[in-house]
Amino acid sequence: MPHFSEISRQRLASCHSDLRRLFDHVILEYDCTIVCGYRDKEAQEKAFREGKSQLHYPHSKHNTYPSVAIDAVPYESGGVDWGKTQSAHFAGYVKGIADQLYRMGVMKHKLRCGVDWDSDNDIDDTKFWDAGHFELII
Repeated sequence: MPHFSEISRQRLASCHSDLRRLFDHVILEYDCTIVCGYRDKEAQEKAFREGKSQLHYPHSKHNTYPSVAIDAVPYESGGVDWGKTQSAHFAGYVKGIADQLYRMGVMKHKLRCGVDWDSDNDIDDTKFWDAGHFELII
């Protein structure tokens, strides 16, 4: 059965309770790793310089504490899978679980993901592909 590493658990602990509940469900069936939860100013500016974020500190949803954004990716065959197909599949899985948890009242907020920023179910119109990014709509 998949489970989070200690580092993933620490990163997840820096996130909003809705994200913690969501990924506690996701990990039951889909092996993944938490890349990032909360980002301080230094980490956010580094992400911006590296092209991993389009926002300067404090404008990212990763910059609130607890964080209302999380970066998570699938863990396949002993490593992280950054491929477009696998990451889009993972994002769809996470979004589906989030939608169910929201409908059941387990999550208080809906979720948006970085493969479909406008939530129109068309990943081909996404200009900034950030497959591992998930954020609460608050």
